[in-house]
Amino acid sequence: MEVKEIISTALRKHAIVWKKHALQRLLERGIKRQEVLLTIEQGIIIKEYAEDKPFPSFLIYNDNPSYPLHVVFAINKEEPEIFIITIYRPDHNIFSEDFKTRRTK
Repeated sequence: MEVKEIISTALRKHAIVWKKHALQRLLERGIKRQEVLLTIEQGIIIKEYAEDKPFPSFLIYNDNPSYPLHVVFAINKEEPEIFIITIYRPDHNIFSEDFKTRRTK
């Protein structure tokens, strides 16, 4: 199963695990859960961390109507589920103007 297919299946089954850190960031940054789910569903994967354990993780970007958003999440490929790790609005000091590429120092 491809990553986008796993994401779609997990979203459809509501197989979403919100890690404590992600929930804290939602509150601190005034980001809504629906914005995060929309980013995961419609966004562009800009970085893959295939070696992460226990599951591979991904950085995904979406240009939401209100502001750009990055979400780091992991997926369990065996039993489609998503673990949302952290959420943030990308910073122009760190990312280029497309919010997808890290600036070089």
